Amino acid sequence: MTTPKKPTSDADTPVPEVQDNLEDLLAGMRRDMRPAGATEAPVAGQRCGLIAIVGKPNVGKSTLLNALVGQKISITSRKAQTTRHRITGMHTQGATQFVFVDTPGFQTLHGNALNKSLNKTVVGAVADVDLILFVVEAGSFTPADARVLALLDKKIPTLLIANKLDNVHRRGDIAPWLQTMQERHAFAEFVPMSAKSAKDVERLLGICEKFLPEQAWWYAADELTDRSERFMAAEMVREKLFRLTGDELPYTSTVIIDKFEEEPPQKKGQKRLLRIAATIVVERDGHKAMVIGDKGERIKRIGMETRVELEKLFDCKVFIEMWVKVRSGWADDEARVRSFGYE
Repeated sequence: MTTPKKPTSDADTPVPEVQDNLEDLLAGMRRDMRPAGATEAPVAGQRCGLIAIVGKPNVGKSTLLNALVGQKISITSRKAQTTRHRITGMHTQGATQFVFVDTPGFQTLHGNALNKSLNKTVVGAVADVDLILFVVEAGSFTPADARVLALLDKKIPTLLIANKLDNVHRRGDIAPWLQTMQERHAFAEFVPMSAKSAKDVERLLGICEKFLPEQAWWYAADELTDRSERFMAAEMVREKLFRLTGDELPYTSTVIIDKFEEEPPQKKGQKRLLRIAATIVVERDGHKAMVIGDKGERIKRIGMETRVELEKLFDCKVFIEMWVKVRSGWADDEARVRSFGYE
């Protein structure tokens, strides 16, 4: 992958001629300098480090985290602001343990208490990490991307993750775009990729490894996330809620787990049972009716799909029941936002 020069003025360095071949362009940039902050070739002994995944809403951060970890731990949907918490996922490979942090998309359109909490989570996540993955859609850079980029500490090595490369029909079109991105920030490397490509994900892991310090692992080799099963249950309900309501339901809806009880297997060979009670919180009576659906069909489907997902994730039997409650204006109430588990 690529290592661009630090930006210089036009008077210092002429703008290089854009190459049609993306790989040639990347190879040329690599020759300029080794990645800032990276170590030499990995040495014997354990490596471990914290890697923040940041970007505007809906650029594929959670999909990328799930791909890097190798299992679904962060929910996804087409709705912006699906991720609301700092989600930590671990991947241990060889002598290296990667500790990834998925963050909410930085929100500037609405200044309510919920979004202020989410933005605080983003800023906190990038303050003390070994590496930052700045995720954008390949070939695109919007004002929303620029606002996130402005938050990043220039002293922390940052990789430009040009995600959704599979949506770019002509790879040669990426070359001039990379030239402009090189001028915006001193990225340690450029990584054009698709989070859906196992080969691209493996390549990204190899690049990240160079930036992680030699130190003991923070987690056991088989751990995938630091979040509890109770937390993951709430997230899965929220994912199904957003996926099955689409753009009809405002993103301010949330989920509270009222009961989370575990029963051991009754017989040898049986799986444990989780009994879960969840409340979906909406802001209006009309939203409540929307979630319940005609004759309760929509909330039944939300429950069924959540159960299937959790049984697969936890390898157990799940019984889940749900209610819908109206809490008008909760997203503007800082005290209530905190009571619902947001920082």
